Amino acid sequence: MGTLNRQSARTGPTVPVLKGVFVTVELSPDDATDPGLSPLRNFGNEVMLERVRMNMSRVELGRAVACGESLVAKIERGDRVPQREFAEGCDRVFPHGNGRFMRLWRLALRYAYPPWFRPYVALEEKATALRMFNPVLVPGIVQTRGYATAILKEGRPKGLEDLVTSRLERQRILEREDPPRLWLVLHERVLRNVVGTEEVMEEQLVRLLQIAETPTHRVQIIRDDGRQHGPVGSPFVLMSFDEGADVVHVDGFPRGYVLAEQEDVTDAGDAYDLLRAFAMSLDESAELINSVLRECYS
Repeated sequence: MGTLNRQSARTGPTVPVLKGVFVTVELSPDDATDPGLSPLRNFGNEVMLERVRMNMSRVELGRAVACGESLVAKIERGDRVPQREFAEGCDRVFPHGNGRFMRLWRLALRYAYPPWFRPYVALEEKATALRMFNPVLVPGIVQTRGYATAILKEGRPKGLEDLVTSRLERQRILEREDPPRLWLVLHERVLRNVVGTEEVMEEQLVRLLQIAETPTHRVQIIRDDGRQHGPVGSPFVLMSFDEGADVVHVDGFPRGYVLAEQEDVTDAGDAYDLLRAFAMSLDESAELINSVLRECYS
């Protein structure tokens, strides 16, 4: 691939991350109850205000939205990122919710991601096609909770549960009526390297097999025969959109970055075509996943 040039970011309600692709964060009065507080604290404050207004205890709210009292307390303090179901429950339980908690939740969730990763998440939500390569791990967009927890836990991060919640929430784009077309090219090592426990790996490979058998998605595996296949050794994603040019996100340390230069995108496309050529066919790949699942984890 060509030289990787890190894109500069700028703040503002509308961010032109790439040519023809804009990332917009809209702040309505409901989304910014107090500009001095973080979006997560604002969400928690609004939950507490509505709960007190209705003379509800945390136990009662927890029962109404199917979670425990301690989790309600953490969310109200802004110590935990709520799951989508919690926000939906608040809009259902509180008579004047009117979708406000879902609007607040979307902003809070966006700010749960590291700042450098937020543009990628916004682009991923807009994409009509995702072409991913990973030589080491199952990509986050199809990770199970157990697999994601095991991966993220290794970095000993603060707020592990929030990171897992945020990662799993990204996967909802695959459940839309018009989900992006997903194409995964993975190295065989991804199937055999144990992440977490054998039970975690069994669940993850079942999930990967489900993706492989979904008509709109594709999964190809590159055999581990001891040789280097393809010109790329690092994970990357090619994203396509209804409008605007394709873009590339490259994983790296300590952070990933987005590429918009046409030369870089063309190089990435060529590299991906080569990786697909080196990989097994779709049917052979599904058979290999099933074989490793039976031999190693069942």
